[in-house]
Parts: sequence; structure tokens; C-alpha cells
Amino acid sequence: MTATAPPVLVEHVTRRFGAVTALDDVSLRVEPGELVGLLGPNGAGKTTLLSLVTGLRTPDAGTVRVFGGNPRDPASRTSLGTTPQETGLPDTLKVREVVDFVAGHFAQPMPRDEVLARFGLTDMAERQTGALSGGQKRRLAVGLSLVGRPRLVLLDEPTTGLDVEARHILWQALRDYHGDGATVIVTSHYLEEIEALAERVVVVGEGRVLADDTLARVLDLVAVRRMTLTLGAGRPADLLALPGVQDVVEATDAPGPVPGRTRVTLVASDADAAVRALVERAVPFTDLEVRGASLEEAFLSLTSHDAPPAPTAVPEVTR
Repeated sequence: MTATAPPVLVEHVTRRFGAVTALDDVSLRVEPGELVGLLGPNGAGKTTLLSLVTGLRTPDAGTVRVFGGNPRDPASRTSLGTTPQETGLPDTLKVREVVDFVAGHFAQPMPRDEVLARFGLTDMAERQTGALSGGQKRRLAVGLSLVGRPRLVLLDEPTTGLDVEARHILWQALRDYHGDGATVIVTSHYLEEIEALAERVVVVGEGRVLADDTLARVLDLVAVRRMTLTLGAGRPADLLALPGVQDVVEATDAPGPVPGRTRVTLVASDADAAVRALVERAVPFTDLEVRGASLEEAFLSLTSHDAPPAPTAVPEVTR
């Protein structure tokens, strides 16, 4: 390992499974201390990418380095902690016993009580893992990935099966651990999770990097805005003909209905053009509100087959 090497360096990597290209000339550099959210639909290549970084698979072309070393070399993985999508725990061992077993593989492990406290598992220390719920097992699995105090943590769908409270416990644990200086990469289908955690977002679709930037700039890459207004007359569906409008839905959070008036929300790629058209066409409306896109809206736009290719970097952003 090289002291000055980045935790993760992926250069022009291609990986195929038969006739399927899972990753197509993908490059990614993750610097020390970053918290990166990896987004993409099923089959986008997220899990394949993580499997290359952990050394479980090798690329067909390109190179992958972890702290400057080959991830297939066990010495390169000594500072790596990971939780895959599917994890198995010995049903008959108690929670504390599993933590102690994993801790025994490290010279300076995190104390058992600290691991359990971080993930809200203190009261379950004497319970067999086979008696845990799916969500509790998931929290334990993520906790085990931190026992060795890794400098790089890779978490593939870490909150799958967790309820809202448990997800927030895990989020806080990851924030705290990242705050201690660790580098963290998280994949998730919960888009609000990436909004809550990530400082940098990498969007992957069909094996390619579609966007790679700060959360705010990824949202800016697609100029999607939500326009909510009260329509005085006419049909909401007619607003689809306005320039820049991609979708029109009746607002679900509107107050009680007013005869002849409908509260609607427009998803627009060009809010300015849509507002000008509303005025020019004398469409009766009031109470106009315009706000930025959510990450979900940006994500759907970036991964849409009809969307234009998005740049993978913005020059003025330094990493």
C-alpha cells in the first residue's frame, strides 16, 4: 500500500458477464475522508463495481486499486470494511459472541460495547442472532464491518429491511464514523438516504457513470423544477402542452377542493419557459410556488433513456 494513494482508484474498468456488459469504461477516484453515495437502478453496475473494489471479482479491462494496492491482495484489504447486500450470521451464537469473534481478527478492534451502542444493539447482546429480526441482523452486519476500525467502508444497500427508526440509527452511526475521518461509499435505493448521508453522488446507469459531483451539483445537472399552482379553469392535463413541462399531477397535499379550482404540480425541465407560457396563453392560475428538484427527480431524469448524456464532472470542482 502507498501512503499517499487514494482509498479507491478505478481507471477505465470494463466488466462483462457473458453478453452483458455490467461496467463499460468506468473510472472513479475516491479521496480520503469522502462520503460517496452510489446511485443506480437494478442492473446499473453498482454491486459489480463494489465487488471489484473488494477484490471479489477482477475487471476484464482497466485497473482497480485500494490504497494503491491490488484488492485481490489480502494486504490491500487490511483497512477495508464491507457489508454486502446479503449477509449470513451463525444462528446459535449470541450477538456479543459474534462481535467478539470478528474483533479477534484485529489488533486494535473497536470495543464491543461501542459497536453495540452505535447501532442500538446493546439490549440484544445476549440474544442469539437467529432470534433477531431481519432489520436487527442488518444493523449487526453493518456494525461488524466497523469492528476493525477500517479507513475505507463499503456498504451495499445497508438499510435494506430496516424500519424508519432503525434507518436513522444507522445513518447517525455512519455519520459519526465518517466524522472520525473514515472514507465511506454507500449504495442505496432509498434516495432520501443518499440525500441524508452523501457529500458526493455518483449516478450509474447501464454500466456507465452518468454523473459524479456534489449533491447540489448533481441536482443542477438536470434543471428539473417542481411548480405548484392553483389552476382557475381548464384541465390539468392540458398543461402538458406547455414548453418544458414533463409531467402534471394533482397535488396530494392540497387543502379541501374549491369548486372550479385545482391545485396541480408540474415537473418542468425549464420552469422559466413554462411560466412565460402560462402568462402568454392567459392560463388562469394563482399561488405559484417553484422549488428545486428532489434527488429522486434528478435520479429519474439522469437514468431516463430519453435524457441527454450528462457530464461526469464539473471542472471547477476539485477533489
